[in-house]
Amino acid sequence: MRRWNGWGDNTVQYPLAANAASFLEKKIGKGVPPKDAQLADVLAGMPHSRLADNPLISKEPEQRLRHARGQSLPDWIALRSGTISTFPDGVAFPESQSDIADLIQFAIQTGARLIPYGGGTSVVGHINPLSSDEPVVTVDMRHMNRMTAFHEKSLLATFNAGVSGPDLEAQLRALGCTLGHYPQSFEYSTLGGWIATHSKGQQALFYGRIEDLFAGGTLLSPAGTLNIPAHPSSAAGPDLRHLVLGSEGRLGFITQAVVRASPLPAKEEFHGLFFPDFSAGQAAVREMVQAGLPLSMLRLSTVEETETTLVLAGHERAIGLVEQYLSVRGISKDKSMLLAGFSGTERLVTTTRKEVQALAKKHGGVHVGKQFGKQWRKSRFRSPYLRNTLWEKGYAVDTLETAVPWHLLDKTLSSIEDAINKAIDPFDERVHLFSHISHLYKSGASVYVTYIFRLLEDSQETLLRWEKMKAAASEAIVAQGATISHQHGIGLDHQPYMTAEKGSLGIDLITDSIRRLDPRGIMNPGKLINTAR
Repeated sequence: MRRWNGWGDNTVQYPLAANAASFLEKKIGKGVPPKDAQLADVLAGMPHSRLADNPLISKEPEQRLRHARGQSLPDWIALRSGTISTFPDGVAFPESQSDIADLIQFAIQTGARLIPYGGGTSVVGHINPLSSDEPVVTVDMRHMNRMTAFHEKSLLATFNAGVSGPDLEAQLRALGCTLGHYPQSFEYSTLGGWIATHSKGQQALFYGRIEDLFAGGTLLSPAGTLNIPAHPSSAAGPDLRHLVLGSEGRLGFITQAVVRASPLPAKEEFHGLFFPDFSAGQAAVREMVQAGLPLSMLRLSTVEETETTLVLAGHERAIGLVEQYLSVRGISKDKSMLLAGFSGTERLVTTTRKEVQALAKKHGGVHVGKQFGKQWRKSRFRSPYLRNTLWEKGYAVDTLETAVPWHLLDKTLSSIEDAINKAIDPFDERVHLFSHISHLYKSGASVYVTYIFRLLEDSQETLLRWEKMKAAASEAIVAQGATISHQHGIGLDHQPYMTAEKGSLGIDLITDSIRRLDPRGIMNPGKLINTAR
């Protein structure tokens, strides 16, 4: 069964190696396991639903609790401490577009607000109900999970938007195809959620980003139905797909999506390479992507992330042998690890791998084979479970990300890390920071930062420290002219920084679109931008 106050299935554990525990204690101090609130106690303290009865809506307390928060660190703090301020008044599980139309009419008639809900994996507050005088219904889309059409020649597949990553892939693989969209939340997140939050997949270099994969579909809004045809391309004015992409539930419900599938690759593999330092690795991957090599993935870790990854992996003896080999090759303490993915025909994979190895060698890189890549692939959807393990040992984990042109990358990364360290300093605490670049583009790359710090006995003190670090990092991102979000979206947490990126006129354009499709303010109020201004 899925955890109500953490990540994933409660039967899945991610053990922490003994050397990893001592590594963290040395970096930031010994964690003190928190005293988490119990499910029964949280349920006992929930307010009664304010909703009128409706056959599509459940007012059962545990369902309301399980749909009250996502997976951000503030969400975890609220759930684990039992200090949840607001709950949905009910949860709906529509099975058809007709059900959704009925829910919209119910909201219009009763004044209720509707929150579209996919897999509940948001890390920036997309699905959190806000305190208001109106009742709130969370609309869980996951019963709408079937493929409804597939065109073999065009490789166009139409899905109900509530389909989860594994179910989508299973239905396509039965036809010899794949979408190839693998965000870290893949096991639980949904196609509609990917579109609504402008998601990025780990192998987007080969399969494409969600804006490449989303060909068209249906948006059901309070103002009516928006149908977007799945043309290969169109010059008929602005592309309405890009109005829906990143709309975060403010415009209506994405009920169906047409996606561009790919044939299953004949071969797919992931390799590990090491560079003398992060700068050498950057030069190599920049040259690889600007040369247009048909890679599936590139992920380059900083020195700190490389060290942390090797420690968390355990297998001390095997890692030690690799480090001895690298030392002989001139790569030691400042090493930077690259994971490179290759997908396609046998010939394409072989040719691309040889090109990558040659470019890596040019920049002092050493190829160490497929073992690191195999391990990453095995655990890529299990690594979020480490958050549960670390929390239980007294540590909080959060991530943030951005994207920036190559010429600003180093300065942006150092500014973010400096800002986080300075924000925690007044509390006489330490934070362990480590980063990587991925989702590479010819003009730049995304920067992904993970930071770990100790939990406090007082959950509100933990939240305060997170707020200080998050704000400092966000201000550093904006100051460098980087995007406030490359793949996590806006939700609530990034909303204060939207104007810096879009400008006042841009915000007005988005606001006008929201008000045109949702004139009564029914849909996911308060997220993305504040339309009350």
